[in-house]
Amino acid sequence: MNRSLSQCIGNTALVELKTIGKGFRNPIFVKCEHLNPGGSIKDRLAKAIIDDAEERGLLKPGMTIIEATAGNTGVGLAISAASRNYKIVCVMPEKMSLDKRVALKALGAEVIITSNAPPASPENFRNVAIRLARDNGWFLADQFCNPANIKAHQTTTAVEILEQTHGKIGAFVSGAGTGGTITGVGRAFKIALPQVKIVLADPIGSSLADWVETGVLGPSGSYLLEGVGQSTPPENLDREVIDFAERVSDEESFAMTKRLIREEGLLVGGSAGMNVVAALRLAARSDIDGPIVTVMPDSWDRYRSSAWMQDERL
Repeated sequence: MNRSLSQCIGNTALVELKTIGKGFRNPIFVKCEHLNPGGSIKDRLAKAIIDDAEERGLLKPGMTIIEATAGNTGVGLAISAASRNYKIVCVMPEKMSLDKRVALKALGAEVIITSNAPPASPENFRNVAIRLARDNGWFLADQFCNPANIKAHQTTTAVEILEQTHGKIGAFVSGAGTGGTITGVGRAFKIALPQVKIVLADPIGSSLADWVETGVLGPSGSYLLEGVGQSTPPENLDREVIDFAERVSDEESFAMTKRLIREEGLLVGGSAGMNVVAALRLAARSDIDGPIVTVMPDSWDRYRSSAWMQDERL
């Protein structure tokens, strides 16, 4: 059967970590979102946002889509828009990898790089995208606030995992960039499996873990992981569905990513390592009964020029 590229998004494999997860009380399964056509879980929300905007008459062929992105959502938007005659503009903070810039430009996107400015600054990448959308009449995808993001994961990612595990899940763990994955999956799981634990994996330096646990934002620091963690909670992150948080350092995340590549053959990026570090902690806990499920958010090809990927000490 002939299918469009957009129709190939989702239905990714769920794989057990046979080596890294060996010997733990509960098995660990990873959802291979890096195998989506655009190489990341963001393909799902990009397609959902475009479909929703078209249905509501907000997008018409020939228009320009702009988004503030760490890179992956931009790629997802570009591949979903390729056959629909949309132009893509991506606004990225300078901390994001060169590989992402190259990928976006290869897909025909215009890439605008901003400073790593805090959320309140006019030069913050999200504020720049909002301003450019307003000034030029472009459609702002707005992944951090757009409810289509949450819906995409509630109706696809969560449903697939429930089917693949036959409804046997002890905990689901995920980082939060926009909050769409953990919120959408968390809401669906809490309905289907009321006893499941929904756990935020958060980089040390992000403010979200403290916010999840206390309702008060923690101190904001620097970290190298891309696309996860925030200094302020995004609108799409629903604190009510999250049970607790696990804090993970850059060093732990990058070392685990190397292990996933070498020991499990999973060609993934740094946030996958962060998720698995948190999942291993959960797998050892006696108060969680059942498999631990997490996601592999993106592919290693987004980070091959990064210093951590080339560091042989990890």
